[in-house]
Amino acid sequence: MAAPPTPWSKNLAEPKVDDSAYVHSFSNLIGDVKVGANVLIAPGTSIRADEGTPFHIGNGSNIQDGVVIHGLEQGRVKGDDDRDYSVWIGEDSCITHLALIHGPAYVGNNCFIGFRSTVFNARVGDGCIVMMHALIQDVEIPPGKYVPSGSVITNQQQADRLPDVQPEDREFAAHVVHINEALAAGYHCANNNACINAIREENTPEQKPTHNQTNGYQSVTNMSLNTDIINQVRSLLRQGCTIGVEHANTRRFKTKSWLSASLNATNEAGILAELGNILNECSGEYVRLIGVDPQAKRRIAEVIIQRPGEAPAPVQASKGNTAKVNSNGNGHAPVSKGNGDLASEIRSLIQGGYSIGVEYADARRFKTKSWLTAPSVKTNSVNEAISTIQGYLADLSGNYVQLVGVDPQAKRRVSQVIIQRPGETASISSNGNGNGKVSYQPSRSNSGSAINSSLSAEAISQVRSLLSQGYQIATEHADIRRFKSKSWQSCSPIKATSESQVISALEACVQDHAGEYVRLIGIDTNAKRRVLEMIIQRPGQTNQATPVTNNNGNSTNVSAYTNTKNGSSSLDANTLAQVRSLLSQGYRIGTEHADVRRFKTKSWQSCSPIDSNNESQVISALQGCLQEHNGEYVRLIGIDTQAKRRVLEAIIQRP
Repeated sequence: MAAPPTPWSKNLAEPKVDDSAYVHSFSNLIGDVKVGANVLIAPGTSIRADEGTPFHIGNGSNIQDGVVIHGLEQGRVKGDDDRDYSVWIGEDSCITHLALIHGPAYVGNNCFIGFRSTVFNARVGDGCIVMMHALIQDVEIPPGKYVPSGSVITNQQQADRLPDVQPEDREFAAHVVHINEALAAGYHCANNNACINAIREENTPEQKPTHNQTNGYQSVTNMSLNTDIINQVRSLLRQGCTIGVEHANTRRFKTKSWLSASLNATNEAGILAELGNILNECSGEYVRLIGVDPQAKRRIAEVIIQRPGEAPAPVQASKGNTAKVNSNGNGHAPVSKGNGDLASEIRSLIQGGYSIGVEYADARRFKTKSWLTAPSVKTNSVNEAISTIQGYLADLSGNYVQLVGVDPQAKRRVSQVIIQRPGETASISSNGNGNGKVSYQPSRSNSGSAINSSLSAEAISQVRSLLSQGYQIATEHADIRRFKSKSWQSCSPIKATSESQVISALEACVQDHAGEYVRLIGIDTNAKRRVLEMIIQRPGQTNQATPVTNNNGNSTNVSAYTNTKNGSSSLDANTLAQVRSLLSQGYRIGTEHADVRRFKTKSWQSCSPIDSNNESQVISALQGCLQEHNGEYVRLIGIDTQAKRRVLEAIIQRP
């Protein structure tokens, strides 16, 4: 039908549809829409050029069920014919089920827009593949790029870092186009017996493809590979890495005498097939996947994918699965008991100029790979680093602990290894030169003396970190009135440098000022400045104990910060760690809230702006937003003010 008369559109333009195109009667075409040759417009689509106009749909493209194409009255894109359009869709492109293309928008030739994905105020270059549930907004995607499922691409830096489309992806997109061209022709001749008979004769049994033939995007089946391994292979290939495989029996594993396995394929399907065969041949042995950067000629990933007595769960490896994994694999490659190489790993990282970090997770977080970050090891001394990490191992007994090496120049991880698991307590012995070994003992729950501290494990870790760096520790307190006016008062000075004495002094301040805010201060005495401000007690809040054991396996408490006054959840340790991490990187923090209805439509509203970079003030503002919007969703926002983009969106409260 023609576009309705409006102040901005008075010409009552009607759609122009090529005779070879097929438009289903259950779809809506309104206004100045040009539909090219051999286009299929499936049932339930809505293409309305009644506000933004005109629209162009190129030859051979298909608009599948439930797609919505609309445009704003303001804003245009330049089409391939150098004219202005509200929406331009090129030739041989697929706009799949329930996708939304909202102008101003440009989709180039030979593109694939996946199910429920959205393109708004953006350009998608020729040959791009956008998988399912993705958002493309306010950016230009360069030609030939691959957008994984669930991606949110809202700034140009993200768009420029996207991986390239692989040949099998192009085959898949072309296959979908051919299928829909056949559907368009079939719909056209549905009521013509002569036409139907001709098609039936074309598809005789002799000419039908056999069940074993593939189209380049068919599922790979009957492989003993779980999805993590498949995604790891896919991720390494997309980064241009070479894939290798090594195996070792128990004796060779202990001596690190790995043997290389032959892996000749270069494409994903071939590598996965050969990898499945290697796992079967090396059943009962350790097998690890190797990712090699051919440019730098070094390994960037070593992931153990099979251990004796373990069998990866067989799954069907669909090429539509595009789960994102870290370039280093995040494959949980453990240090074996008694491997004796952790001190060497630490020394190697420090000598290589890499930063060292520690992450930990309980059993639940380990399963979901939701690691928490401990304070980084900021020292160039191998012995000091070993001592600090040994302290973390003691505090985090009963948890998974992994050592992380980070290249500060490239801003990426270069190594990642689990150094402790629940039921083990790891200790590192060193000969003073940074050489040594790691040993494990079973955790004991009823022996030794407990760390009788009311402080959270996070606070104790901060104390240990500050002392190891030579900083002085102090405390301040404030009642609610003084807290609001930021008029903190100092507790008794802490002159001790012993960890136990400092913790004792902190506990005394907490007890003396029960019912008040108490914060921990780290002071650089040489620069005469504060390096840390951390609130360790709040009025009306109690520490819910999460067991964390010491060297002897006895428990202390991890504060979960639960507000007991009104029953509403306040900031947990994970949120506090995220806040601290964002502030340390110079990012600005904001908050947004939404009731259930707005949450479903993603219509978030901003809380009051947070202008401060002071940790305690930011935390106070976050708690204020939580209290004001109790019973709603609240999320934490991290903002890079230089790049003018969001670096974090994390929901910290749910109804």
